[in-house]
Amino acid sequence: MRHPFLALLAAGPAHGYELKQALDERFGSTMPVLNAGQVYTTLARLERDGLVRGHDVPEDSRQKRVYELTAAGREALDEWVATPTPATRLRDEFFLKLVLAADAGVADPRTLIERQRREYLQALRDLAGVAPNGNVAGSLLVEGAALHLEADLKWLDLCHERLIQEEL
Repeated sequence: MRHPFLALLAAGPAHGYELKQALDERFGSTMPVLNAGQVYTTLARLERDGLVRGHDVPEDSRQKRVYELTAAGREALDEWVATPTPATRLRDEFFLKLVLAADAGVADPRTLIERQRREYLQALRDLAGVAPNGNVAGSLLVEGAALHLEADLKWLDLCHERLIQEEL
């Protein structure tokens, strides 16, 4: 959550609860719920690393702390935004499991593929229950996840097809 917090702080100073609220409002139920401990631990690390600066709010009985982006934090944010996210998934855990378990004779590849297919199909059904509440960012996140799952299902079909051909 380091970089999302830096991005939110680029808009202006905020305290931890405001950052959590901003993420909840923007992404709704499409993202896992952040607990307060995670928020403040991340902010403490960002401050330790010199990426944000925290200030205590005077006369606040809850010891509220407001954070703002530093120049180093702005640089880290700019670098994160400018760097493309890797697209290849060559270290896919399921694929490693499929190949190595089959090679070792510890599992039937067809069984592994079918189990994974059920997992992906259940994940698709679960996505249908996620309501982004008219939130464009949330809708895009859900639709992107569904497209990735559909591609993963097609890839499983390809794995199954090639495994059958290899056995013939």
